Amino acid sequence: MKFSLPCYLSNIGELRINLINRGIERETMFNTKMFNRHASQATKKIFKVLRAWVFLLFFLCNISTAFAFDTLAKSAIVFDELTNSVILEKEADKRLPPASMSKLMTLLLAFEALDDGRIDLDTTFRISSKASQKGGSKMFIEENQLVSVESLIRGIAVTSGNDACIALAEGLNGTEDSFVSRMNLKARDLGLNNTHFENSTGWPAPKHLMSVRDLLSLSIYIRQKYPHFYKYFKEKEFTWNGIKQRNRNPLLNIGIGTDGLKTGHTEEAGYGLVGSSLLGKRRISFVLAGLNSSSERKLEGEKIVKWAFRDFAAIELFSEGHGVGSAPVWIGEENNVELFTPEKIEILIPYGKATEVVAEVHVEIPVMAPIKTNDQIGTLKIIAPSFIPGREKRIIAYPLVSHSNIKTGGLLKKMKATAQVAILRALDFIKSNEVINQN
Repeated sequence: MKFSLPCYLSNIGELRINLINRGIERETMFNTKMFNRHASQATKKIFKVLRAWVFLLFFLCNISTAFAFDTLAKSAIVFDELTNSVILEKEADKRLPPASMSKLMTLLLAFEALDDGRIDLDTTFRISSKASQKGGSKMFIEENQLVSVESLIRGIAVTSGNDACIALAEGLNGTEDSFVSRMNLKARDLGLNNTHFENSTGWPAPKHLMSVRDLLSLSIYIRQKYPHFYKYFKEKEFTWNGIKQRNRNPLLNIGIGTDGLKTGHTEEAGYGLVGSSLLGKRRISFVLAGLNSSSERKLEGEKIVKWAFRDFAAIELFSEGHGVGSAPVWIGEENNVELFTPEKIEILIPYGKATEVVAEVHVEIPVMAPIKTNDQIGTLKIIAPSFIPGREKRIIAYPLVSHSNIKTGGLLKKMKATAQVAILRALDFIKSNEVINQN
């Protein structure tokens, strides 16, 4: 049995080989023992090479280390979307008043209605007295005005208009209460288990609560499900009734790739931000809640985005279709089956932690014929440092597959296996007699 070192070995600390006897019937034990003997020799050779590489890596890798990031936010979460990794969380599942950040659900239901064809961007809704008189942040729509759906969306996404939220809710469902029921149904559908809505605006209410993890999930869902509507979140300004208002997101124009989504503020909730930033091929999404001022929100948001991009790197460990070795085949037309990665394997690593990454190949041997192309033969487990201090290391499993068809061997293969079994039985018989005679 043999394994090849990845061409990306400089990105990994160690490669371990874990061979597992299949535990099949006694007739195969002789052959399995032979395989184990050969595999053991190959493994020893690989570890000799790896020890030299690992020793070298400690000198070649960046010696700087990423440390835990602390934030003044009462609740926070940061998510790397390239590798689906949470790299920071603080009270992430605690229910808190979300303020205007909950308007994301109001917008989601509007995007859903547009996508279903129930309305279009030019559809108009007549503004009620309730909508026009709502306090707090406003779009400044007036009673009896006919306002297009697109204008209301911009009035929410850019200026955080409470009046626009109520107008959209009444236009879609007749009353705000009915619309809120839909909001809660959608939250359950999306698995937002720490979310409950009392209104469409985020106006303070005792049971109007969300966790930052739920807000993160909601924001990612909106961007991935409705990318054609995501553009509204990065508009710099919006004018209605001659009143120009700038986008309330403080990170949009400071050169850190932020292109959405929503701020929030009430006296009870403090200052919060649901954001997303794209730099190169990496996208970071994050939520901060419970900050003390708008200036603190901007500073904490900027710091956390820069930290997420600066202190972590996405590293490709194995390319798609990379061969990692071969495993013995029992009674097959071929003696060995090659093992390949079916997809690119890329993980996020804190800077200075590359040598702590371990790749483990797990294979049950021998592999039973017949084998088809893309059959899973083994598992490649990547063991990487935790992003969050005190937590266990991350274990990420990937399949290892065959790239060829191997049929069951013919008569000669079966005769050879039978002979091996006969020899094993004879050896066992001799050993048994020796034990009996000794006694």
